[in-house]
This record gives sequence, C-alpha cells and structure tokens, in this order.
Amino acid sequence: MIGKLAGRVDYKADDHILLDVKGVGYIVYCSDRTLAALPAAGQAVVLYTDLLVREDLMQLFGFMSLVEKEWHRLLMSVQGIGAKASLAILGALGPDGVSRAIALGDWNAVKAAKGVGPKTAQRVVLDLKDKAPSVMAMSSPQQAAPQAPMDDDVIETVGAATPTPPAPQAAAPAAGASQADALSALTNLGYSPSEAASAIATVLGDVGADDTAALIRSSLKLLAPKG
Repeated sequence: MIGKLAGRVDYKADDHILLDVKGVGYIVYCSDRTLAALPAAGQAVVLYTDLLVREDLMQLFGFMSLVEKEWHRLLMSVQGIGAKASLAILGALGPDGVSRAIALGDWNAVKAAKGVGPKTAQRVVLDLKDKAPSVMAMSSPQQAAPQAPMDDDVIETVGAATPTPPAPQAAAPAAGASQADALSALTNLGYSPSEAASAIATVLGDVGADDTAALIRSSLKLLAPKG
C-alpha cells in the first residue's frame, strides 16, 4: 500500500497530476480543491495517498492532509459514493466543510457537490454522522499537510523502511488542531462526541476557528440546558 508520495509535479490535468518520484511517474487523482492548492509544474510536493485496487483498475488518490484522506476513505464506504463522488464532495466542501456538514446533519451542503443527489447526500450524513467526532479529533499540527522535500536527496516513495526525515520546524497551530482540542475538552466534560462535534460545527461561523478557548466557551453556551 502506498500511503504517501514525495516528488515533483510533472504536470497537472483536469482531475490528476503526474508526480515524478525519482524518475518514476505516478498518476495521482485529486479533488478540484487539492489541485488548486498544489504548486506549479517542477515544484516539490508531498501528498498522502490512497490506492484503489480492483480487478481491472489501479488508481492513486492524493490528499493534502490525513483528515482529507480519512474522509475520502469513509465517503467511499457509503453506498452510492465512488471515488469520483467522494472527490466531488471534498472538492466542494473541503475536509473541514465535510466535517461540519456531517456533524450538523446538513445533507444540503453535501448535495451541493456535483453528481450527488439528495437521497445519496442524506445517506452520507446518516451513515457517517457518528464518524465526524473521530475525524475532527485527527486534526493536529502533526497531521496537517506534509512538508515538501527541499532537494532531490529526500524525494522518495514513503514506505515501511524509509529513513527518518529531519524534524520539521515548529509551526503555528492549525485551525483543525483548535477544533480537535475543543472536541477533546468537551468530551472530557461529559458531552458525547456527537454532541460536542455538532456544537463546534455550529459555532464555527461566529468564532475564530483557531481560537480553542472561544470554541469551548461558545460550544458550552450552546450545550447548556435551556430554561
């Protein structure tokens, strides 16, 4: 199984890129959103990947984060959602948008993806709503977009026996990390993961996504008993 590739973009097409990894070209399919975020041809990039193997087909799909990859895997488990529909949903909403839509049961947001009808969108939300908290909790600085290699010496296919890369420089906490921290705090206070995820998804529009304390405060107000 190929879980991550590091190389240089050879070219971009409408739905995939050709990634040159030490002279071996990998065709990697990506969502519209991921394609737009990738660097220009000739630039270095690292992608998390998922390999689809069928009797008559092998396809690699590329993602900028582990959260995006996990949502792709889960979306593909829903009846009626294939790789094309999964990438359409991720392209329309992004991984954080998918997390919010499913946590809130917002099937209309899912339906906005090209080729996804209302019944399929409702099935996605129903089948995956309990999965949203665990995927939101995956968001952390260590699980954000992988660092692109700096030179040809570190361009490689990442597998079981790859050498340990140099430690990355410290980065500012990602917005997804704040959501994960807030989710953890709320569940530690006794709220169920689904309640906590739904509350966080609801308040995100009014609170900075990178402000953990504000997310917790606003979510607690929303979850507090009424009356």
